[in-house]
Amino acid sequence: MAARRSFVQVKQVFIEAVAGLAGPRADWLRHQVRHAKEPLDLWLLRGAVFAALRTSDQADHRREQELHRALDSVFPDTTHSAPAPWGA
Repeated sequence: MAARRSFVQVKQVFIEAVAGLAGPRADWLRHQVRHAKEPLDLWLLRGAVFAALRTSDQADHRREQELHRALDSVFPDTTHSAPAPWGA
């Protein structure tokens, strides 16, 4: 139950992060975030979300920090890096 609650909290942070973005790429991101079913789905979207936030007219470093904290709460040992390759 706690894991599900954590996922929902992280998903909410992602939803809020992409809510103010504009354009077709932002529409795609909103769709992908809304349909995420598990933490890994959000983990795989993180690069696209961070890139969109950085190129947005409303670049918001606070929002990026919130996303990093949210991801750290679900993936504490990642330090914002890519997942390890298979067999590593």
